Amino acid sequence: MAVLQKIRQRSLLLILVIGFSLLAFIVQDLYTKGGFGDTSKYIGSVNEKDISFEEFRLKVSNLEKSGQQGMTPIQAVNRVWDQEVSIALVTAEFEKLGIHTSEKHILEVFKNDPSIGQNQMFQTNGTFDLAKFKEYFKSNPEQAQFVKDKEKDAELNSKYQIYNTLIKGGLFTTNSEGKLKYEMESNKVNMDFIAVLYTSIKDADVKVTDEEITDYMKKNEKKYKAEESREVEYVMIEDKASPEDESEVKNTVNALLDKRIVYNQTTGVNDTLPGFREAANPVDFVNENSDVPYDSTFVAKKDLPAQFADQLFALPAGEVFGPYMNGNMYCISKVIGRKAGANAKASHILISYEGTQVPNKKEKRTKEQAKAKAEDLLKQALANPGMFFILAMSNSDDSSAQQGGDLGYFGPGQMVKPFNDFVFNSPVGKIGLVETDFGFHVINVTDKQDAIRLATIAQKIEPSETTTDKLYTKAVKFEMDANEKDFEKVAKDAGLTVNPAIKVKEMDEQFGAAGSQRQIVRWAFDSKTKVGEVKRFEVVNVGNVIAKLKKVHEKGLMPIEDAKPMIEPILMNKKKAEKIMAKMKGSSMQAIATACGGTVQQAVDLTVENANIPNAGFERKVVGTAFAIGANKISKPIEGMAGVYVVKPTVITKAPALKDYKEFTAKVKAQVQGYTGRVIPALKEEAEIEDNRGKFNF
Repeated sequence: MAVLQKIRQRSLLLILVIGFSLLAFIVQDLYTKGGFGDTSKYIGSVNEKDISFEEFRLKVSNLEKSGQQGMTPIQAVNRVWDQEVSIALVTAEFEKLGIHTSEKHILEVFKNDPSIGQNQMFQTNGTFDLAKFKEYFKSNPEQAQFVKDKEKDAELNSKYQIYNTLIKGGLFTTNSEGKLKYEMESNKVNMDFIAVLYTSIKDADVKVTDEEITDYMKKNEKKYKAEESREVEYVMIEDKASPEDESEVKNTVNALLDKRIVYNQTTGVNDTLPGFREAANPVDFVNENSDVPYDSTFVAKKDLPAQFADQLFALPAGEVFGPYMNGNMYCISKVIGRKAGANAKASHILISYEGTQVPNKKEKRTKEQAKAKAEDLLKQALANPGMFFILAMSNSDDSSAQQGGDLGYFGPGQMVKPFNDFVFNSPVGKIGLVETDFGFHVINVTDKQDAIRLATIAQKIEPSETTTDKLYTKAVKFEMDANEKDFEKVAKDAGLTVNPAIKVKEMDEQFGAAGSQRQIVRWAFDSKTKVGEVKRFEVVNVGNVIAKLKKVHEKGLMPIEDAKPMIEPILMNKKKAEKIMAKMKGSSMQAIATACGGTVQQAVDLTVENANIPNAGFERKVVGTAFAIGANKISKPIEGMAGVYVVKPTVITKAPALKDYKEFTAKVKAQVQGYTGRVIPALKEEAEIEDNRGKFNF
């Protein structure tokens, strides 16, 4: 009673304390989840222009609802983000350039949109009718948002088309460029050269430090910049069947072969049930005892499990084979039917005509012309069956022409009826002519396969509840031990393998052998997760993944270990070049060769475009230098791709001038056409992009 009295006396104080604690909890939650500040409203920004989170979320939702096959939620987020960044960048360019659009432009975009331009509701005599389009939405104001969204997209689309046209207009190619291309391909040089390759110096004789690699990255910062990332190593404890589980399934399947005694709860006595061998109705027996229902399909030998195909196909009707392993199942099979010529293989030559269902015909022809041509080809094929392949390649209107008309194996009913009937009613080697809705077919029946029908009991090998419990216990124990002790040692003591660390970025979802595991990536980037921390994750259809955060890489320069394989060979070759160049002294080619331990070699008919130096490799810089210094002059040492060179041009042959260089200008122009695709990546590289996606629960 005394205690209760004290609580009553201090109830106001308790209420205040509890209220303050709840308020503090809510405030902290708001800050950590983006309840206050810009992160609650903006998913990011491009050049200080914010991207609304609500609009972004709506677009992601619409993309997910569009039902694009195989797209995961995080893929939808990433795709919309890329789109929003691109739109923000090009919109800014539109404003700078003063690009505007009109109703005429928007109308053209509408016409080319299948959901509008080809919609019969908005057409008059098969043509898009703007008046009908406007009238519909005037009469249906609830659909007005659809028009607004479409207008917004159409305006952006038309502006981008104008922008793209301007870029293409700026990417013109001059005759001078065509002339240069011609000279690079046609001017030739013969030269004496000395080549001392970098491989002549051992890598151990030159050392590149991490500081030198970092300095190189700083000088080439754009090339070696990297996003924030995490390195996570992990152990996987798969939820898979034990040897005992496998043995139990095998015994269960084996027991189905012969008669068995089963207690009948209804009658209270034991019943003797027939086994699979003597079952009167094998189909019902399969459906009652198999994890895979009965399949009545006739199966050719080539489609049977490869390891057991011979035994199964040779099995007499009514005989049983097994148990045998097929994938993750134990099986027993009984042959309950056999069919001769169940599958057939044929080649054909299709001759179509105007009005048939075959597109991309090689030539326009009437039905009469097609029939005459097909009959002529039939005569040729009958006279020389060995020529069928060539005849099909040269004449068939079907895509199978590339394979000499070969259609592969097919079953009854897979081809149109006249074609099907000819093939399955004719012997192998028969050549004939049939007509279908596709045109006239000259058909060659090339092979037939017998097939068997199997009744197969298949039971999955799955981990039992006991096995699953043991694996779960093992995973939990490993997580607890690894949080207190060395991760690798705990794994070794438990007989487990530590997988190599996986590097993930904030918006990744793939995680090594575990597949799509967004939860692990989110944990690795959580501000509360510290380096060295270990956490267990249950992964559906996989088991348990116990992950350890190994390293944190902040945004900036690429980590040394990632950059080293790319940069170390470059810096190593530079140091080797310095050593080689220091020895390349002398007033003649022979003297230089003697000084550096090389030999004077010859190369002929080199061009800048074909700068392949014998025994060295492709060295455009070296060949270009030979053209530049002139005949009979000795160059200074040239640092090339594969080594250091000294060259002495002996003959420089300039190609004769042409009346015009259109052919070569066209070559350059073809290369330039693809440059428009570089615009948005270039804009991204120069932009200030703030990405807050990781602060939201994606």
